[in-house]
Amino acid sequence: MNNPSNEPEVAVVKDYLLDLQDRICSTLEQEDGAASFMEDNWQRAAGGGGRSRVLSEGAVFEQGGVNFSHVFGEGLPAAATAQRPELAGRRFQALGVSLVIHPHNPYVPTSHANIRFFLATKEGEAPIWWFGGGFDLTPYYPFEEDAIHWHHTAREACIPFGEEVYPRYKKWCDEYFYLKHRGETRGIGGLFFDDLNEWGFPRCFDFMQSVGNHYILAYLPIVQRRKTLSYGERERDFQLYRRGRYVEFNLLYDRGTLFGLQSGGRTESILMSLPPLVKWRYNWQPAAGTPEARLYEKFLQPQDWLGGKEEQ
Repeated sequence: MNNPSNEPEVAVVKDYLLDLQDRICSTLEQEDGAASFMEDNWQRAAGGGGRSRVLSEGAVFEQGGVNFSHVFGEGLPAAATAQRPELAGRRFQALGVSLVIHPHNPYVPTSHANIRFFLATKEGEAPIWWFGGGFDLTPYYPFEEDAIHWHHTAREACIPFGEEVYPRYKKWCDEYFYLKHRGETRGIGGLFFDDLNEWGFPRCFDFMQSVGNHYILAYLPIVQRRKTLSYGERERDFQLYRRGRYVEFNLLYDRGTLFGLQSGGRTESILMSLPPLVKWRYNWQPAAGTPEARLYEKFLQPQDWLGGKEEQ
């Protein structure tokens, strides 16, 4: 990994992340119309802390968490150093906003976003830093126009940084949010990037902000289109079953979950991404020709959602 000469500005990144958390929470509260985020400020014994915000039992959102954290310490956990031995013996700082929104209505997808900055320093050596993050969408009863809108907005976030950026990070998202033991993606993907520092600090920071700012632009129109659709016990039951896949991914594969737990992060904040209600069934398969089967057949394998066709 290259180490660009421009000095990273942690305070500037932190200000942006706190403002992003405020803006996202305000927008989601307004859309829900019935519930507000409860704020929980916490401190980490080994250094740092965070500001967790959780909304429960709203009119639109069954549960949502939008968390800011800024943790630091003298040494890194195994999740960070296993593939990066050059980080051993360095002090670290990790800042980020992470969110997961679980709606009531099965026609409204679950959404996730995360943007983060990491800095590792050692006396007499150049700092090692990078940005990471992205956003992805997990529908239960999907609509092709929603998938196109989501990916169109993801592409718009990337365009100012080069035509090749969206295809690269879209592919990385498809590969990252993949449940190997199930042979399926978690949803329809979006963007995922990590270890980003090759453009220098100012441009990399600009890109992180673009991704953060485009999340609401991608998600809100889908919520508004689907939140009033009628559903019954069948749709709710399938939603709870599919939420089980979300739990499986977060506990088996998610880097952020592993890093948070191994670094002594706050367990309640780390696991707020899990849905409030979920079901598992033994060896269940959807019946052919059903709306549930359509999810598996069309939406749980990587594909080019834009394919030359943009939103009208």
